[in-house]
Amino acid sequence: MNKRIGLLSALMAGVCTPAMAQTATELQPIIVKASENPTALPEEYPGGQIAKGGRVGMLGNRDVMDTPFSSTSYTATIIENKGASTVAEVVASDPSVRNTHAAGGMLDSFYIRGFPVNEGNFGEVAFDGVYGIAPTYRVFTDYAERVEVLKGPSALLYGISPNSSVGGAINIVPKRAPDEDLTRVTTDYTSDLQGGTHLDFARRFGEERQFGMRFNGSLQGGNTPIDDQTQQAYVGSLALDYEGENFRATVDVIGQKQHFDAPQRPFFPVAGIAIPDAPDGRLNIQEPWEWSRSRDLSWLTRAEYDVSDTVTIFGAVGGGSSHVARLFGTPTLLNSNGDVSVTPQNFVFDVDRMTAETGARAKFDTGPVSHAVTLQATYLRQTLDRGSNSGTAQFTNIYDPVLRPEQNVLAPRNVGRVSESVLSGIALSDTLSILDERVQLTVGGRWQSIDSKNFNATTGVVTSSSDETAVTPLIGLVVKPWENVSLYANYIEGLGVGDTAPATAVNAGETLAPYRTKQYEIGAKFDLGRIILSTAVFQIEKPFGQLESQSSGLVFVNGGEQRNRGLEINVAGEVTADLRLLGGVAFIDGELTKTNNAATVGNTPIGVPSIQANLGAEWDTPFVEGLTLAANMIYTDEQFADTANKQELPSWTRFDLGTRYATKIQDRPVTFRASVENVFNKDYWSGVASFGTISQGAPLTVKVSMTTDF
Repeated sequence: MNKRIGLLSALMAGVCTPAMAQTATELQPIIVKASENPTALPEEYPGGQIAKGGRVGMLGNRDVMDTPFSSTSYTATIIENKGASTVAEVVASDPSVRNTHAAGGMLDSFYIRGFPVNEGNFGEVAFDGVYGIAPTYRVFTDYAERVEVLKGPSALLYGISPNSSVGGAINIVPKRAPDEDLTRVTTDYTSDLQGGTHLDFARRFGEERQFGMRFNGSLQGGNTPIDDQTQQAYVGSLALDYEGENFRATVDVIGQKQHFDAPQRPFFPVAGIAIPDAPDGRLNIQEPWEWSRSRDLSWLTRAEYDVSDTVTIFGAVGGGSSHVARLFGTPTLLNSNGDVSVTPQNFVFDVDRMTAETGARAKFDTGPVSHAVTLQATYLRQTLDRGSNSGTAQFTNIYDPVLRPEQNVLAPRNVGRVSESVLSGIALSDTLSILDERVQLTVGGRWQSIDSKNFNATTGVVTSSSDETAVTPLIGLVVKPWENVSLYANYIEGLGVGDTAPATAVNAGETLAPYRTKQYEIGAKFDLGRIILSTAVFQIEKPFGQLESQSSGLVFVNGGEQRNRGLEINVAGEVTADLRLLGGVAFIDGELTKTNNAATVGNTPIGVPSIQANLGAEWDTPFVEGLTLAANMIYTDEQFADTANKQELPSWTRFDLGTRYATKIQDRPVTFRASVENVFNKDYWSGVASFGTISQGAPLTVKVSMTTDF
């Protein structure tokens, strides 16, 4: 309790200082002006690290004070200043979000409010409000104007999540051409010997500059801070837009490749062993002859037309494909001494996606009540093809990796269909407002359908299937008793695809029956002018799958229910003219309320810490104009890697430091940035995936970059 009070006191101390205007000198920011356009980006909040609002799924962009949910929109400013190349590095600023995959791995996965997001082979990061566009395994920030985090079930708001996430939704707001021409080049260096270059180029055309084009491209490669590891990444995106008087349209195309040699993998501890201390973050048991190659291509076109001043129709269609080939094994921790067994496997994954939505928005009044109605239909089809060959087991140790001789594991000849899902729905919502929008009630419902099939990859025979429908409701209330205070509450349900069996199960890859989730949440938001403080209390109930020992081996089945109750407190903005804060704390009480094992009822779920806290600060120094110093702290409490609560990961705290200097060279704005992540080079287990794998935290990492506008 004392450490909880201490964390809260540290956060509240900064809020009590009067807020003033920021005077830091930096590159000219890219401004997207708000307008009557319902899809226009909300303005940045003072300090520039978050926005004043963001997308709330089918409800469109909402001011944060008018949103009956807990949400944060991280801006391009914080993405650039953090030197964040992936979405995972951006959301690491959120106290309710934790990354659960190895920092040097080939994919990103998360926990939000203690529930997994983006695990498995179906991407759960939305792009411009829809699933099925963002790359499946890793999402880069090259094409992201903002990264929005909406906490809690979002099936009504975004449609059914492709892989049953219920803790929240992450949405990428794509970059668009700003009003002013832009030519921006960034060169960067990351320890041990990685270099890269990023070009951001934008122009507007036409008599009224109604046509926009923005291209982003980057190349990065070299040795990482992790032993024996090299990485190459290639990203290119093209965003086109048209802004007419009554008609708007956009086209986005994204292509990316990422190559790893010796990709870092999470560890799967065998049942009953004590989790060993985390090894040196630089150590890597994967060999240079082990590798992964991923390739993504996706596109989205969107259009909307104002039929009148009060009615707008809209539609979008897009899709994408992800191809992954890799040769490595998932290491198994055999004992508390750190001995490991690794069986190299040559896998091929092919994911194909097609998505579409259409609908209408309307505004009208009935007496003193104003209405904002949205009708939306969504469709998402995803398929997964997979093939694999396995080598033979090899042995090593996490503290003293030994050279494992290269194995010639052939690529699979047959890559067959493993699963197919069609997720569709029709949703209707109405936000009713009275008293000059001081009281807003949002009600809605979505008819949702899940049609999923699992196949024998060799024969093509359907091994399991699910075809179910349900109507899921939403009720959200916002009351603003004073101009700068917003009180809210919501009840929302979700229908998700059932959990997928992990590779350790005899029914690996099987998708369980769909399930419903329920969230209850109340909260308050206080806008103090240049500081915004928010708090939320929530409860989420979610069925889950678990491994069960049967005569045939470990089988993955529906086992019960997980209930997470929590309290979140967040703060952002300017404390003084020269000092900015971004942080918060999340208290989560996770409990297994129903299981098929009486010994685990009441236990803490896998990967749910009691406390998660973040606090970041930036200070514009008075002694050197344009010089900013930054510091960041991330704390995660103890967590378990098994439902029996016998395998515990210790708490960890990471400190980061950074600086930037904004100046002009030959009348061109230039910003130099430098940062050190994990300053004290702490060795720690960073997180746990829902199926029990544990991941190493990243070692001390140095980043340096220079950004210039031409």
